[in-house]
Amino acid sequence: MVAFVNSFLSYVMLMLVFVAVAGCGAAIGLFLRRKKDRKASEAQESAKE
Repeated sequence: MVAFVNSFLSYVMLMLVFVAVAGCGAAIGLFLRRKKDRKASEAQESAKE
C-alpha cells in the first residue's frame, strides 16, 4: 500500500510540474503576443498620420 501511495504522489507531483511549465509558457506567449499587437497598432496609427 505504501508503494502505491508513493507512486501516486510521484505522478501527482510530475503532473504539477507539467502544469506549471505549461502555465509559464502560456503566460509568456500571451505577453509576447500582446507586445506584438501593441507594436503593430502603434505602427498602423503612425502610418495614418
